[in-house]
Amino acid sequence: MSRWVVPTGRSVRISLSAGLDAVGFHTVGSREDRALLGLPEADHVCFVLVDGLGYHNLDSRSGHARTLRAWESLEPMTTVAPSTTAAAITALGTGRQPGETAMTSYALRSPATGKNFSLIKWEGSGLDPLMWQTCPTLFEELLAEQAESCVLIQPREFIASGLTQCALRGARAIPANTTNDRIDAAASALRRGAKAAYLYWGELDHTGHSKGWMSEDWVEDLEELDAAMAELASRVPRGTLIILTADHGMIDVTRRFDVAEEPQLACEVELVSGEERAAHLYTDHATAVAERWQEFFGADALIYTKAEIATNGLMGPLADRTKETMGDVLVFMGGTDAVIDSRQRRPNQSFMVGVHGSLTEQEMRVPLLIEVA
Repeated sequence: MSRWVVPTGRSVRISLSAGLDAVGFHTVGSREDRALLGLPEADHVCFVLVDGLGYHNLDSRSGHARTLRAWESLEPMTTVAPSTTAAAITALGTGRQPGETAMTSYALRSPATGKNFSLIKWEGSGLDPLMWQTCPTLFEELLAEQAESCVLIQPREFIASGLTQCALRGARAIPANTTNDRIDAAASALRRGAKAAYLYWGELDHTGHSKGWMSEDWVEDLEELDAAMAELASRVPRGTLIILTADHGMIDVTRRFDVAEEPQLACEVELVSGEERAAHLYTDHATAVAERWQEFFGADALIYTKAEIATNGLMGPLADRTKETMGDVLVFMGGTDAVIDSRQRRPNQSFMVGVHGSLTEQEMRVPLLIEVA
């Protein structure tokens, strides 16, 4: 039986706010955020977001991360619900919960097309990300001269992506794809006067999806990250606070259930969206569907109707846009199980090995490491 974890106040949602506050860039509640996380004041800050590096994933492979093992490890944080990139990065970029930003999944049904679309890429959605996610980002809350002193270090293809527009608009973006380019861009920007750098690191998540987080390839990527962080710490200005955290953890799937092959699951469900570990079900019969799915999975899944999500606060307050766009039933899978609908998959489409999105300890707990250069 899974140990379920719900988001707490000590969350990745407040981590960027706290980091900016460390260099005197104050936003609403940022002083309290920094005090809660225990971050020191600093001359500069470099915020490293490692996609997919959960606390337990790192802890299990810490022997391959000599640099990170030597950094100060503060009390781990929780990520948001669902434990997925679009929700978590928008939460840390705005300081708001997914219920407020309407970024409640990797994929949702588009009100414009009636089909699934990705809240990371937004391709074919028929939607404007800026009209969807209207909460101001932390960078937009800063004074103009402060925002000009903040940089985003990202792969080139992420610079103008829908997710970046939703989560991180307002800071100056610097494209950098290779390991060396990323470290050079962050260190150079800070040495040239930037006060804050946000550095995204995506290899571990990519490899986890394709090969599994327990694979040798994942370990090699962790070792590369570790070496890069040693290089980063040696090159940023003296007195720079480096913060390293993640948007979610990851599990390797061992069993999948196909909605198309299970009449009890398919009954009265119009569309399956979301992701394998955190499905959004669209239906006009939410209570009946939720009951059938709970009967099918028993204690191996947590299942809520939209009305229950609005009441239990799992995603925070639900904005009108959120209520209009999220699924009518949400399914959080336990153990190492996943649920898919093969009717929505391309022929011969491969499955991901490592996935996330649910509320288990391994997916929800993320590290908080700091180093003062």
